[in-house]
Amino acid sequence: MEPFDGNSLDRRRPGLTRAVAPVVDQFTRHYFSLRVEGTEHLRAGPALYVGNHNGGIMGPDVFCTLSTLWKNLGPETPLYVLAHDFVMRQFTPLGRLLQAIGAIRATRANAERALAAGAGVLVYPGGDLDAYRHFARREEVVILPRTGFVRIAQRCGVPIVPIVAQGAHRSAIIIHEGKWIADVLRLQRWARLERFPVALALPWGLALGPWTPYLPLPFPVQLRILPPIDVPPDADAAAIAAHVESAMQHGLTELAARAEW
Repeated sequence: MEPFDGNSLDRRRPGLTRAVAPVVDQFTRHYFSLRVEGTEHLRAGPALYVGNHNGGIMGPDVFCTLSTLWKNLGPETPLYVLAHDFVMRQFTPLGRLLQAIGAIRATRANAERALAAGAGVLVYPGGDLDAYRHFARREEVVILPRTGFVRIAQRCGVPIVPIVAQGAHRSAIIIHEGKWIADVLRLQRWARLERFPVALALPWGLALGPWTPYLPLPFPVQLRILPPIDVPPDADAAAIAAHVESAMQHGLTELAARAEW
């Protein structure tokens, strides 16, 4: 077996994606009752797809978004998703599996290499700040103060395509974000994390920490793909990030208003 390299763009297996895509599509449509709108905004070619993150390691937003992109762009279309270091460096068996369907380690350099090669890249810039927000904040989008994704789009000359997920944050009930726990454990230093969540989740009842796998609750999920946002190379990155966050928040608020629960 070849050595694991979480930065490699050459480990993606389109044949595996072709086999997995229908299964994931069936699962998301039936288990999460996935509804999607705005697919007319998807296009072939390099683009930076920016999503809001929900539920952490087992959050359904990634599965729902990838399924939608595979279905509309085709499994042969080069598409990568930036994955956290926990998967790509500290849990390499899972990282090796995910790499075969397009996961690469979440670094700016990797994103830029993929975009330069003509691929699409899916990123969740809010990361743990977004994924582990309290259940009471489930209808919020958290991207700022992170702006690195904008600089990637600027350097590569590609549009930002926001993708909003609503309902995915109900996959587990986060009752404590755990900022102070993360500070005590110094997670930022050795794990690149600023949150240590405490959640109510199946099958554990109480799930501790960002790495505990769980069974997502089967609540309906809605996706809305927003129009592409062009990013001038000389624009202020913080202003663009604020614009993206605002557009996504508006979409999430609208989707939440019509949600069944």
